[in-house]
Amino acid sequence: MSAVKDISIEAYDYPLPDERIAKYPLPERDASKLLVLKNGEIQASQFRHIGDFLPDDTLLVFNETKVIRARLQFHKSTGSRIEIFCLEPEKDYQQAFSAPSPVQWKCLIGNAKRWKEGKLSMPLTVNGEAATLYAECLSRNDQGAEIEFSWSPENLPFASVLEAAGEIPLPPYLHRDAEPDDRDRYQTVFARYDGSVAAPTAGLHFTQPLIAALREKGMTFDEVTLHVGAGTFKPVSTDTIGEHAMHSETVIVRKSLIENLIKHFGKPIVPVGTTSTRTLESLYWLGVMLAEQGLELRPLHVEQWFPYESHTPLTASDALQNVVDYLEKHDLTRLEASTALMIAPSYKMRVITGLITNFHQPKSTLLLLVSALIGEKWKESYQFALDHGFRFLSYGDSCLFLP
Repeated sequence: MSAVKDISIEAYDYPLPDERIAKYPLPERDASKLLVLKNGEIQASQFRHIGDFLPDDTLLVFNETKVIRARLQFHKSTGSRIEIFCLEPEKDYQQAFSAPSPVQWKCLIGNAKRWKEGKLSMPLTVNGEAATLYAECLSRNDQGAEIEFSWSPENLPFASVLEAAGEIPLPPYLHRDAEPDDRDRYQTVFARYDGSVAAPTAGLHFTQPLIAALREKGMTFDEVTLHVGAGTFKPVSTDTIGEHAMHSETVIVRKSLIENLIKHFGKPIVPVGTTSTRTLESLYWLGVMLAEQGLELRPLHVEQWFPYESHTPLTASDALQNVVDYLEKHDLTRLEASTALMIAPSYKMRVITGLITNFHQPKSTLLLLVSALIGEKWKESYQFALDHGFRFLSYGDSCLFLP
């Protein structure tokens, strides 16, 4: 394990001028450029032509998470502005969004020194009716704060309150506030389940007509849910990656998806985005954990460095079958777990055979993941993109990697 922990993050740096970061999306989602790395060769195309490069029997896996309006701006009577950034609920995601007042969330606080105690309040309109949202800080630590939100009328679901009160949390490197168009464009067309504070951006290029065209070519689709946390896009700030603490994110996967993966092994499995990749690869390691520790294991969580430790080797089919057996033993139709999986060079992909993704920040864990899949070809690919006018990061262009 020491070799992977000793990887220097400086080796995953590259020059990214601010003008190459896409500040706004293109008017048409599938009009973005597409960099294709296939059979070792790099070429440029357009995303709407991605079907020309994917094998007809490819299984594409989307992340169905939906970005919530996580950024809340409160104003004290003194005029001070306090920003509360909702990270994740203290309890189950579905319960958190359907629950009436009150709910507790893990949050970040902006301008925290101006908020020592007491409740903050915000007047708003929910479904055409006047309402008020309150925030009270229950505790604070180095990782953030526990905030209790309450509101009147109390019977409103928190999802409706957040929709009315919050703003879409655009990535900080865009250096702009969210605008009305971002409410639609910073969501994928297949987003279903509230929970993310950042979009699974590889999915932003897909349109329903494109999905239909890919189906006609013989491709199949399935879905996972990984609620993207604020740590996903955080650059590594330590000298080596072994010093970087990987964030943990909630994973929700239907039993039918796992069974579909088992049937599809031997054919291409291409996740849409790094979040889908981490979800699928985490399923393998959950299967290994269940083999080693038994089907009564709870909670189900993949630690950051677990894959780099010594384990009894399992085929992907056997590992995923363990997860199916676990669900059947506990009479469950979906798996709920968490993962802090670090995918870095030397990691061997167990489930996926390719990747659709965007261009990622220098010195990021997402760039490490890309390098784990395509090796040093990431440097050539990114230089090609810089030389050929590609747009970078969340609202930027896309890549198809088929190593």
